[in-house]
Amino acid sequence: MELTVVNINGENTDKKVSLDGNVFGIEPNDHAIYLDVKQIMANKRQGTHDSRERSDVTGSTRKIKKQKGTGTARFGDIKNPIFRGGGRVFGPHPRDYNSKLNKKLKRLARKSALSYKLKDNEVIIIEDFKLESFKTKEFKQILTGLNLDDVKTLLVVDDIDKNLYYASHNLTNSKVIRATNLNTYDILNTKRIIFTEGALKKTEDLFSK
Repeated sequence: MELTVVNINGENTDKKVSLDGNVFGIEPNDHAIYLDVKQIMANKRQGTHDSRERSDVTGSTRKIKKQKGTGTARFGDIKNPIFRGGGRVFGPHPRDYNSKLNKKLKRLARKSALSYKLKDNEVIIIEDFKLESFKTKEFKQILTGLNLDDVKTLLVVDDIDKNLYYASHNLTNSKVIRATNLNTYDILNTKRIIFTEGALKKTEDLFSK
């Protein structure tokens, strides 16, 4: 499929790019997408949650009452989980949620996500550019030219220079990422994905292997 390259003002240029069908035109694999997104979200978890079980709670270990003859249930010490202030039963403890997927499956998931985006006409190709300053206003002018002011966007570039980083990092509705860091979650978690010409070539080189 061919797409027309636009400039930073949102105007069509004379250039067209032909997207690699092995990256943007495959039959999407939903299960691969699910596994990759699940891994990305799990790896973001800190795993620092903790709780105190009965051995961690401060309190006397004296038996509260005799074992038999009271007509009620038997009780041990005051740290019993059924009492207020007692320990928690099977509570969470610090753990590592990181998991691993093989490279082929992750590549398939990302190609599937890109294929969905192209199918929904949510891919834009823009000329390579450099910002003259680090002002957010300058970056927002590019989004305005593309009619993406109120649209969640992902800009994929070959490399992020200092000006682009500072101009874009405080916008909640827009994210800039290197082509080498492109992942399934970021692709799906946006309404428009914008590739610079250099980033598009880098992405196709990475994912067409």
